[in-house]
Amino acid sequence: MMIPEASTVVHARAPGKINVFLKVGSLQDDGYHELATAFQAVSLYEDVWAYPADDFSVEFSGSIDTSDLVTDGSNLAIKAARALARKTGFRGGVRLVISKNVPIAGGMGGGSADAAATLLACDALWGTAVSKEELLAIAATLGADVPFAFMGGTAIGTGRGDQLSPALAKGQFHWVLALADFGLSTPGVYAELDRHRDRHAQDIFPAIMQPSVDAHVLQALRAGEPAMLAETLSNDLQAPALHLAPGLARVLELGEENGALAGILSGSGPTVAFLVADTDSALELQVALSALRIHAVRATGPVHGARLIHDA
Repeated sequence: MMIPEASTVVHARAPGKINVFLKVGSLQDDGYHELATAFQAVSLYEDVWAYPADDFSVEFSGSIDTSDLVTDGSNLAIKAARALARKTGFRGGVRLVISKNVPIAGGMGGGSADAAATLLACDALWGTAVSKEELLAIAATLGADVPFAFMGGTAIGTGRGDQLSPALAKGQFHWVLALADFGLSTPGVYAELDRHRDRHAQDIFPAIMQPSVDAHVLQALRAGEPAMLAETLSNDLQAPALHLAPGLARVLELGEENGALAGILSGSGPTVAFLVADTDSALELQVALSALRIHAVRATGPVHGARLIHDA
């Protein structure tokens, strides 16, 4: 994985993710929630090129509007590079060029993918030869989704989503992603979940402190059966996100009316992920949603996590 000496440029790639299952525990005293989630990495990627530099900088390109992204030290990719430099004692910097294809604030972990790919690229660029386990430990300090973007595949996440264990997933699942032209704040959606639970305290079971992933989800993934998985898709953040962005309910309806086995909000939204039976069904649904002026892209999963790309 590592190269022994510095290069002029290193290219790394990391995937976005879909939460096929997300159970959120009750609000804890520290303001956080315990999670139980099933992640699947999908074939919508962030590409990071790392160039030698004396300081740390980042710039963006790609298929989506990046004009609102921060490029200062608060950017997660810059944080990742600086964390690796601190860990290894590296005294230089890096110029990061990121091609973004995962929706921004879309619930698919695009910023986390940037951070994971940055760790891998900087380690190779600087020749710091950090082990995979150490890179994962750094990733866990950067955010709950960063370790999964590094690992990829299919995994169960507990704690705050950063305590990962690989999950067996047979075959390939086909997804059509309906991309919104706006973002949703993850903390804002969690806050709305807490309000939602308070409003409906008489009608819903109280949240438990430490949730777990439904065994039927694991069975469906192991079987590689999209129809089985469709019956188990679940996301506790979907109701509060729909309360904040009611138009997403119609998007979910349109997808299921046009052939999706099921639809689910990915993470905190607003990206809607539709599970379909096969490649042909994915293409038909993408065309149908596009005709309804919904920006839709196809993806498959699971795919590999962060890895180096050797450009020709």
